Amino acid sequence: MGIHKYIESPEKMWEYFEAYVKETKSKPRKKMVFVGKDGKKDYELLEPPLTMEGFELYCFRNKIISDLSHYFANLDNRYSDFVAICSHIRKTIREDQITGGMVGQYNPSITQRLNGLTDKSEMVVKEQPLFPDNV
Repeated sequence: MGIHKYIESPEKMWEYFEAYVKETKSKPRKKMVFVGKDGKKDYELLEPPLTMEGFELYCFRNKIISDLSHYFANLDNRYSDFVAICSHIRKTIREDQITGGMVGQYNPSITQRLNGLTDKSEMVVKEQPLFPDNV
């Protein structure tokens, strides 16, 4: 069976997303660590974050649909029925990334950049003359 050209309903999209979440969270990544004074090699299990790219790839690999971008962009208002579910999916992914970054589960710096949460500060440079006039 080939890849479908459309998703039947918003409810079906949510089903696919829930399956993606379940699969992603059930497959921890391994990080090599060295433990103790002898540096014994071991592995630390890390929970993977949810990502939009991950969801799109999950749909492609499972022959659900090859491209979700039209649904999330709602091109020409053709996917209006999917607006609410797409918004909920985006917010679920963002919430997972932000809370994971806040508790140190994921890299906070990357989480901030991915979600536009970086601190912005403005630096003003005022030139000071090296030899001020003694007038």
